[in-house]
Amino acid sequence: MSVQNKPVNQKAWFLILPVFICVAFSAILPLMTVVNYSVQDIIDPERRVFVGTEWFVQVMRDEDLHAALWNQLKFSLAVLLVEIPLGIALALSMPATGWKASATLVIVSLSLLIPWNVVGTIWQIFGRADIGLMGHGLQALGIDYSYTGDATHAWLTVLLMDVWHWTPLVALLAYAGLRSIPDAYYQAARIDGASKLAVFRYIQLPKMRGVLMIAVLLRFMDSFMIYTEPFVLTGGGPGNATTFLSQYLTQKAVGQFDLGPAAAFSLIYFLIILLLCFILYNWMQRLGQSEKEGGHD
Repeated sequence: MSVQNKPVNQKAWFLILPVFICVAFSAILPLMTVVNYSVQDIIDPERRVFVGTEWFVQVMRDEDLHAALWNQLKFSLAVLLVEIPLGIALALSMPATGWKASATLVIVSLSLLIPWNVVGTIWQIFGRADIGLMGHGLQALGIDYSYTGDATHAWLTVLLMDVWHWTPLVALLAYAGLRSIPDAYYQAARIDGASKLAVFRYIQLPKMRGVLMIAVLLRFMDSFMIYTEPFVLTGGGPGNATTFLSQYLTQKAVGQFDLGPAAAFSLIYFLIILLLCFILYNWMQRLGQSEKEGGHD
C-alpha cells in the first residue's frame, strides 16, 4: 500500500514566534551589542575604531581582575561547602507531615522572600557594634569584630549573610527530594535493621541526587554572580576584600565608563560561568554514574 504524502501544517510555528522575539530582544540582541563593543574603541557616537582583541588582552592582564576572580572562587567554593550539607541537614530535620510541616516550610522560606538589597541592609545593621545584635554580641565576648575594617571579618560576614539567605533554597529542594521517596524503601530498611546513616547513604542521598544537582548548579551560578548584598554591606571593601567579579565589572562599565574593556570582560565572565557549570555538571553526572555501576557490581 502506498503512503500518501499529506501537506504538513506549519502554522504551529506562529505559536512560538513570540518566544523567539522575546529571546531575541532580551538575550541575543544585547549579547551582540556587547560583542560589538568588545572589539571597538568607541570614541564618540560618530567615531569608532576596530581594535580586535586589544580589550580582552588588557582586561586579562589587570591585577584587580585576578584579585576579584580569586575572591569569587573562594566565595563560591565556600558557599557550596557550607550551604549544601547544611541544607540537607535542615531538610532531614523538618517534619514530614501535618501542620508542623506546613508551618516549618513557611518559616524556612521567609529569608527567600526578602529582596537582595534589603538583605544587605539587614546585615549591615545586624553587624554594627553599636546597635547590631551580632556585632554588639561579638564585642561583648571580647572579639574585636568589624566588617568595615577587617578584611577577614568582612569576607566571613558576606559568607554568613549568603548562607542565611540561600540555605533555605537548598533545604526546600532537598526536602522535595525526600518527600518523593516511597515508604516501601524505609519499610525494607527497617526490616533489614539498617541504621540512620545507612538509610541516608543508600536510600535518601541517591534519591536526592537529581534535586541536589539542581541545588549545586543554582547556588554556584547565583554565588558567582553575587552583587547587591556585598555591595550594600561592604561596598567591596575593606580594600578589595569583598570585591567580586560582578562588582569589578560594574566599576569598569559604570564607575570608569570603559565600555570596551567592560564589554570584553562581560563575555569572559559569561564564558567562565558557562565553562565552570559545564565542568561541575559533568563531574556530578560521572560521579552518579560511577556510584550506580558500583552498586550494580
